[in-house]
Amino acid sequence: MTGAIRLPSGAEGKPLQGWRVLVPRGGPWGDSVAASLRARGASPIIAPMINFAPTDDQPALEAALRRLAEGAFDWVTVTSATTVDVLSSYNAVIPSTTKVAAVGETTAAALVAAGYRADIVPSEENSARGLLEEWEAATEGQKGLRVLALRSAIAKQVLSVGLARIGHHVEAVVAYRTVGVPVAQKVVDDVRAGNVHAVLVTSGSVAEQVQEQLGPIPETTLVAAIGPQTQKDAAKVGLRVDVVAEERSAESLIDAVVHAALASA
Repeated sequence: MTGAIRLPSGAEGKPLQGWRVLVPRGGPWGDSVAASLRARGASPIIAPMINFAPTDDQPALEAALRRLAEGAFDWVTVTSATTVDVLSSYNAVIPSTTKVAAVGETTAAALVAAGYRADIVPSEENSARGLLEEWEAATEGQKGLRVLALRSAIAKQVLSVGLARIGHHVEAVVAYRTVGVPVAQKVVDDVRAGNVHAVLVTSGSVAEQVQEQLGPIPETTLVAAIGPQTQKDAAKVGLRVDVVAEERSAESLIDAVVHAALASA
């Protein structure tokens, strides 16, 4: 980012005072992030850029969620905040006897915000691969677990295939398809005019929509990615990334924006 934006004086307690920050997701996650931004003095702009469309095999998903509610699974794996949106839209019930594995802190935060819980979150790499690497230690080496693996239509089946290889009974079900959501023209105009100080990028799908709908992003606008994989995905679609969160969580993403703001003050 060049031409750094100056913070107003007296912003010590509110490091993002005067900053307008684009939040590219709605729902409980977007509301939570917006609240955290406001606490730091920012003015969040919630502009959902992706949404989920029904899976092509709706009966299979509905049947799996019914069995989930009945306690047919020992574990359910949730690989994205969008999967949480799907669970919420179906009023899905996760019984206390079923444990929940979230691939990262963003997904875990979305689960909690929606009234669910996360029993396992990878401590090292917040990804399907990271969850797989820590699975045996987290489950104390149990074998033959019944696992419901919910995923998007475009996701690689790293987790479900990996769990099956180490002896678990995995039912992999497509929960949704990801689709872009057109943002309001005012948001487009504000970003292109440089009136938005920072844009949060939370996934490769979001990066694609940011570049397609809002790009090229002005050099004076900070682009913050939630993790290295999102940064790589952004690069593939030609989106510049200025800062990357140290941890794959919403709070860490906001902290990265705060640090950049303080550095530019």
